[in-house]
Amino acid sequence: MTGVRRVLVLGGYGLIGSACLRALKAQGFEVTGMGRSARSAEAVAPDIHWHIRDIGQVSVDDWRVLLDGVDAVVNASGALQDGARDDLEAIHVTALSRIAGAAEGRALRFVQISAAGVSEIAGTEFFRSKARGDAVVAGMADHVILRPTLVLAPEAYGGTALLRAACAMPGVMPRILPDAPVQTVFIDDLAAAVVAAVRGDVTSGLVADLTGPEVWTFPDLSTRIRRWLGLPPAPWTPSVPYPLLRIGGAMADALGHLGWRSPLRTTALKALAEGIRGDPAVWNAAGAHPCRGLEATLAAMPATRQDVTYARMFLALPLAIGVLALFWLVSGLVALADPGAAAEVLTSRGTNGALAMVLVLGGAVTDIALGAAILWRRATRLAAAGMVAVSLAYMAGAALLAPDLWADPLGAMVKVIPGMALAIVVWLGLETR
Repeated sequence: MTGVRRVLVLGGYGLIGSACLRALKAQGFEVTGMGRSARSAEAVAPDIHWHIRDIGQVSVDDWRVLLDGVDAVVNASGALQDGARDDLEAIHVTALSRIAGAAEGRALRFVQISAAGVSEIAGTEFFRSKARGDAVVAGMADHVILRPTLVLAPEAYGGTALLRAACAMPGVMPRILPDAPVQTVFIDDLAAAVVAAVRGDVTSGLVADLTGPEVWTFPDLSTRIRRWLGLPPAPWTPSVPYPLLRIGGAMADALGHLGWRSPLRTTALKALAEGIRGDPAVWNAAGAHPCRGLEATLAAMPATRQDVTYARMFLALPLAIGVLALFWLVSGLVALADPGAAAEVLTSRGTNGALAMVLVLGGAVTDIALGAAILWRRATRLAAAGMVAVSLAYMAGAALLAPDLWADPLGAMVKVIPGMALAIVVWLGLETR
């Protein structure tokens, strides 16, 4: 396997996949990425070739074409739980079965990035489906299965972003899952392990956890992350009962049907509650470089002021979206509840009654549509831009039809400006990954 040169990385623009892309390319491999978003692929690695496909939908025949000339495949794709955009069975099992069929008779090494703790009798479908996928990979002629614990990286996404956010709150740090054991692995060590597997430095058939040696409780991990962010100990560390977390998880699951991939979903909470554990012994015995522990990991990626800002914005952004949705929905519903009273604001200032009613009803429907649209992940940025545009139209309309509203001592029109600013913050801050 020392002559491997061409590598296909599935899920190449994700947190783990992008690290693998960079590490493989730095070692001289010819790398191709694969994912379903051309925009995300271009943002992560514009200088490499991409296959823009949904791996859960690719047929065996198409895989045969995609694997032509490929010496190794690294599977960094995955999803936390079923949702509007994700099908665990398709991503974790069906796609691998089709790849296995297409790979028959080929000299192809398959490197599977799974997860520590997978089992077909696990408490979540994420781990169960991952285990079924690992079983498919185990049937391939040349394979390595790597199972990382909680991956820490300079870039934060999903669960690690939420962890940083909870640790970065001013004056307070919630204490959750006090008995949950957690082990971590540095993203660079994971990427180096993938390079070693692709290069053939470890034998085919190896199944190994990738993890640092220490076991932490979740509160201990949080304390060290807060210290890494450069923040003083929080004077208030309230305990958050697990039932309350479950309510939050149920709400996050509901938002999943609107396209949001919240790290608070029930699958993530169950995984954390059960603990994230791994055994580094197999990987170390394989002659590979051991994975660093937590303190060495944090020392290798010093935090910056931008890390604190991002961590705090991670919580502020959904709050802003929720406030905007509530404001616009209520605004529209109030107008619909009594359109005559709303129209009187215009008719009392000389506007034709029919025109005033059209403006009130049209405005109410628009407000409700924007308030609902900002909750739909695909439409959030567009809805935020629409809120700014409609607010400008309202302000211009008031200046023409009811200019005295600008002098209202309660600031009826002036209060529109903060709402516009909040919508701009959402438009600017929402990730498109």
